[in-house]
Amino acid sequence: MWKVMMPVCFLGAMLAVAGAQPKADFYVSTNGNDSWSGKLPAPNRQRTDGPFATLKRAQQAVRELRRVQRLNRPVVVMVRRGTYALSEPLVFTPEDSGTEESPTVYAAYPGEKPVISGGVVLKGWVVTPDGRWQLQLPEVQRGEWNFIQLWVNGERRYRPRLPKNGYYTIAEELPPVSGKGSNSFVFQKGEVRPDWYRLNDVEVMATQFWTMARLRIAQVDTEKNMVTFTGTTSHDQWWSTLHKGHRYFVENVREALSEPGEWYLDRGRGVLTYLPKPGETVEKSVVVAPKAEQLLVLRGDLDGRRWVQHLVFRGLTFAHTQWVTPAEGYSFPQAEAILGAALSAEGARDCAFEDCRVTHTGAWAFEFGRGCKRNRVERCELTDLGAGGVKIGEMTIRQDEEEVASHHVIRDNLIAHGGRLHPAAVGVWIGQSPYNRIEHNEIADFYYTGVSIGWTWGYGEALAHHNTVAYNHIHHIGQGVLSDMGGIYTLGFHEGTVLHHNLIHDVESLSYGGWGIYFDEGTTHILAENNVVYRTKTGGFHQHYGKENMVRNNIFAFAREGQIQRSRPEEHLSFTFERNIVYWREGPLLHGNWGDNQYKLDYNLYWREGGGEVQFTNLTLEQWRAKGQDVHSVIADPLFVAPDKGDFRLKPGSPASQIGFQPIDISGAGRLTNKRKGGTSVAPPAFPVGR
Repeated sequence: MWKVMMPVCFLGAMLAVAGAQPKADFYVSTNGNDSWSGKLPAPNRQRTDGPFATLKRAQQAVRELRRVQRLNRPVVVMVRRGTYALSEPLVFTPEDSGTEESPTVYAAYPGEKPVISGGVVLKGWVVTPDGRWQLQLPEVQRGEWNFIQLWVNGERRYRPRLPKNGYYTIAEELPPVSGKGSNSFVFQKGEVRPDWYRLNDVEVMATQFWTMARLRIAQVDTEKNMVTFTGTTSHDQWWSTLHKGHRYFVENVREALSEPGEWYLDRGRGVLTYLPKPGETVEKSVVVAPKAEQLLVLRGDLDGRRWVQHLVFRGLTFAHTQWVTPAEGYSFPQAEAILGAALSAEGARDCAFEDCRVTHTGAWAFEFGRGCKRNRVERCELTDLGAGGVKIGEMTIRQDEEEVASHHVIRDNLIAHGGRLHPAAVGVWIGQSPYNRIEHNEIADFYYTGVSIGWTWGYGEALAHHNTVAYNHIHHIGQGVLSDMGGIYTLGFHEGTVLHHNLIHDVESLSYGGWGIYFDEGTTHILAENNVVYRTKTGGFHQHYGKENMVRNNIFAFAREGQIQRSRPEEHLSFTFERNIVYWREGPLLHGNWGDNQYKLDYNLYWREGGGEVQFTNLTLEQWRAKGQDVHSVIADPLFVAPDKGDFRLKPGSPASQIGFQPIDISGAGRLTNKRKGGTSVAPPAFPVGR
């Protein structure tokens, strides 16, 4: 991989010596003292020396060490067990950099699991006669602190909402504010009330199409059954406005506080109320509320071309970050790409996060922005995410190549249970960024897309080329919450981009657009091969519009509303579709717009369970071949081993050999770490926004 791994691996070998006490340059412990040397893993008997108490002091010590010594070995800081609460992020600048021969390593002490937290453990609860837990928070009452997330014993808890299950629907839509977006709609009588306590703290989560706006209530008109918000949705175009029949729910309603696990923060009185779940007690429960928006920032000097380099973070847990709804509410056009991250980098190069956990976030876990190159996230677990997992690159096209984020590796990670505050977030987002590798990840339990690549709509300038998405297991995407999504979604120019050996299944949209592989606007020169896609709502493959793409040697199975879709005809060749197996039991084979002939389909195998005539739109096979399509394709049972169980291996004698189909070994898809452990760590999907 990257050369920085060599000395780090040497460090691991050194620590593995049987019976050897882990050796580091500095240690950090919750029972340490920043006035000590930091050179001992525990306080000495006289308590005159021992580890540091804070990571910030260890950071200073590393700087001092490097200032006086030139080293050709790793500089190691080991962090002992316990929780290290931060009120502001740890910021690493070029002065904190290591070198290729001497990276700086911040690692968990072997066998221990330190937590770097942006949250506050809440203590001093009073139990009311009816069993509620209450806590006075003076900072909240003074207006110095607010939070919309809470965790109890490591699990996210939610504010009271209406309806308790499912959604309301918008009764009538109202004209948007010109040049802005929707700021109101008509509801069914009684669904929204003006007499709710602290009405301006009540929020409405309203579905658009592929986004969901979070809006604060300004006023309610009971005569017109109209609710008006403090701000608007992001745009006044059809895809952003609030339409009749669209779903919404209301959150943070004190009057709805009734179910175990719900909580309400009365900002006026500064009182937090929690309804415990069965078995929870004040004495044995750990309740955490977030305060810090970020935990770790790598901040290079881009103007001076001075980078943060050769830092390694290993075995650390980062948890509990803040995000609070702005006064004007929140709405963004796609993928929640504007939101920040718990771990943020700009101008960072050759840095690595290994075997870390990022959990309980208010927004994204990682972001690698302007000027970042050759950073790695490997064998990490990113779970319970307010937004998404990893963002790479920017929405902006940088003309200076030094400022373009590129060459990242996101490998062997669990990225799951996302969109808990922002349902439109995705597992991995690549903006205007080339030469990245997204490999061997398990991406699951999101409400929008799994992997999204590109940020140019159409055929304009784009930088998301030469990316590789391979051997990922992407599943339980969409889950009936949003629409217009894909397991893998692409935009714009993609010369050199390859999607291969991905296992994608259970993509379920709310209305339209639950696809496995989705080439959206302007997708050009991309290759999708050796992927297995099954159980999608709208199709295994869809191209909205694009140019000269290649889709070959894939399996697409069990889509419901149609198997292969093409939307916009153009004068050039849309795509080539060859040596694929398409297997289904309901819906048409082809849907969308196939009226022209600017596509090339051949050497495919098609089979509808139970046999019967296969039609190509409204054409027979002979009529379809008269157009020059599928001349060498066959209609036959491919003889899968157990397709209903997701086993798409081919039995001996499969007719797939007639089309030159090469068997796909999908056993390598997903996390290598899980395979070593002998299982998956993905829990059954949860549905907090759709419950």
